[in-house]
Amino acid sequence: GGSRDMAGEILKFGAQIVDALREYEHPVFVYLPPHGELRGGSWVVVDPTINPEKMSMYADPDSRGGILEPAGITEVKFRITDQIASMHRIDSELRTLDYELSVSQTESDTIDIKANIAAREEILKPVYLQAATEFADLHDKTGRMLAKGVIKAAVPWEKSREFFFHLAKRRIMQDEVIATMLAADSNLDNADALSKLESLCTCNWEDDQAVVGFLENSADAVALSISNLRASSIRSKIEALNAELEKLQ
Repeated sequence: GGSRDMAGEILKFGAQIVDALREYEHPVFVYLPPHGELRGGSWVVVDPTINPEKMSMYADPDSRGGILEPAGITEVKFRITDQIASMHRIDSELRTLDYELSVSQTESDTIDIKANIAAREEILKPVYLQAATEFADLHDKTGRMLAKGVIKAAVPWEKSREFFFHLAKRRIMQDEVIATMLAADSNLDNADALSKLESLCTCNWEDDQAVVGFLENSADAVALSISNLRASSIRSKIEALNAELEKLQ
């Protein structure tokens, strides 16, 4: 977002990538490798919500993802006033000093207590900031991304090649069947067709390798189901036309 990015037309190219992904008709997989981070505008450009039917995101357990970095989140969500309030709520020494300040009788005692409070706050500031940063970092880890639904699965780097081989093969075969179903019945949308295919599947729908095996070994059964779907669609159209014809007579 700086002047250098503006001069390099980074935003322009990012918008072009988003436009292309929005209309892309083939599977797109986004993978965060070990110790990789996806932040800010980069996340926006490859967010699966751009094209949820075709795009999906995966991450290694040691990767990170989020719009802001942990330090940025603490600056926005845990400002110095919030840190000091937490110190006075949690730290026993500060709570004691607060009590002593409330019952102080002389101005000199009040000044000394306030000085001790300020000194204690300065000691605690780095500790509380580090704790807040670590807490914010927990929200960027793979487990949290998975819990929030922004990624579909945590995929260790060592298993990524095998995982994406089966996933890509499954999606190519699955999308071909879905396209045939949609052509057979124009009243279906992508979600309906996917649900029908899942109901036909006799294996674990979440196991890509098993689904590939099902699509390969049960091609005839799937083709028969699509044929029945086409026949049912044609029958419904004929019935609708007959009903319309009867109204005209």
